[in-house]
Amino acid sequence: MADSIRVQKAIAAAGLMSRRAAEDMIRQGRVIIDGATAKLGDRVDVTSQTVELDGAPIPLNPELETHLLYKPAGVISSADDPEGRRTVLDLVGSSVRLYPVGRLDYDSEGLILLTNDGALANRVTHPRYGILKKYVALVEGNPGKNEIRALLHGVDLDDGPARAVTARVVGREGSSTRVEGGQRELTLIELSLGEGRNREVRRMFDVLGYPVRRLVRTAIGPISDRSLKPGESRRLSAGEIRDLLASGSPEGR
Repeated sequence: MADSIRVQKAIAAAGLMSRRAAEDMIRQGRVIIDGATAKLGDRVDVTSQTVELDGAPIPLNPELETHLLYKPAGVISSADDPEGRRTVLDLVGSSVRLYPVGRLDYDSEGLILLTNDGALANRVTHPRYGILKKYVALVEGNPGKNEIRALLHGVDLDDGPARAVTARVVGREGSSTRVEGGQRELTLIELSLGEGRNREVRRMFDVLGYPVRRLVRTAIGPISDRSLKPGESRRLSAGEIRDLLASGSPEGR
């Protein structure tokens, strides 16, 4: 391979660990190149070969970029929009063509990934990998234990049942909101899902009778960043990508 380098050098160059630590991982048989256990001295083409550590891919290709964006409400989660509305691509500066990973509703806000790494996008979006997305929903009304139990056991939607992996009440708003026929108080509920169907969280709460006033995605697997403000983004580090790819269900690795 004319463009290949020693695998321990490739791992160190990605900023994941020192070359000596990478050599130790190789000696322990924890590094895999295209399905075969790596040996010291093996070479790898980082643009075309797959290298794994403990069963999860290692991000080595410098041509691949993944950015974390706090999407504001009123922005489209797609590469373009026929109606000319702002899209997430308008908010992230990069010299390469990026694509949003999954979706986040037009009127919802929070974290979304943009990448040119198709393998990463598939791993994050496909339910079989079990990478959870965490949300905080501000809903009208006062849902309690029965409603939390319903979220966890599953809610029947028109495109099939949907359930939260985790759900809990995290706060009650002191002020109430005026709605038709009177006033309703507001409740904050934190929940996580392993899939991301269209407006899934909002539809789940609609079925239960608690309309969502505001919905924020706060984490994608282990990736979160409270310092990002709406419209701000940053590029993920190799370590963060490694943690993201290593998260999720064991059968997905």
